[in-house]
Amino acid sequence: MKAFLTAALAAILFAGHAQSSELPRTLRVGSDITSPPYIYFDDNKLPAGFDAEFMSLLGKAGNFKIEFLDTRFENLILGIGADKFDVIASSMFIKPERAKQIDFIPYGNAGLGFASLATSDFKPENAAALCGKKIAIIKGAAYIDMIRNLCSENGNSVDIREFPSSAEASQAVLSGNVDAQADDAAVLKVAEDKTGGRLVITTKEVLYPVVLGIGVSKSHPEMKTTLEAAFDQIKADGTYQKLLTAYNISAPTEAQYKAAIGQ
Repeated sequence: MKAFLTAALAAILFAGHAQSSELPRTLRVGSDITSPPYIYFDDNKLPAGFDAEFMSLLGKAGNFKIEFLDTRFENLILGIGADKFDVIASSMFIKPERAKQIDFIPYGNAGLGFASLATSDFKPENAAALCGKKIAIIKGAAYIDMIRNLCSENGNSVDIREFPSSAEASQAVLSGNVDAQADDAAVLKVAEDKTGGRLVITTKEVLYPVVLGIGVSKSHPEMKTTLEAAFDQIKADGTYQKLLTAYNISAPTEAQYKAAIGQ
């Protein structure tokens, strides 16, 4: 009976693209491998980061091998439509216009966070706390105007110092030239770890979250079903939550996902 149930489960998990074929045992994963800490090449030229680890966990749970195909971001949806890969895993924001082209499985929230010196009394938890302070931000970040406008509406101002990279913004905090750093929450977790805790994340949750999703073709709903089954396994065994915690990323709610796809 146990052998029969195991065989039945395998048949369900690896049902084919069509009735007569099987799902690929090697998942071809399209990803723009240039976006640390979400996905990048490590010193051994292997994919690393949140997306790489997440897909590795899904692969183990679903008994798939994972093959990453480095593809520029603007070509990812086109590529999955042309069957160049089976899954997109590239910290892709879920948007209504994208949800019309591909199906998504939501797996994380990107968003804003703040960090300051561990020895500082200034520990901002919300954007309003930045008003009247000197803040380091990566040049051209989308939330610069949002912070300035918020402070202006409160009758205050904020001294935003823009830097070419997140690492340089972190260094400005370490040197005492600014009061805090604002950046992607997962990026700040890297800074906290690399500085040995000299920098600490001060926000209690991801602010202004944007839902991230892995993408699959609408032509292959069985692929989505199988990946969701593997996802359920890593939620149940706790490895998904450990991954979220390691990267300072939160799990999206159903309401956040529905809003992201425009429902």
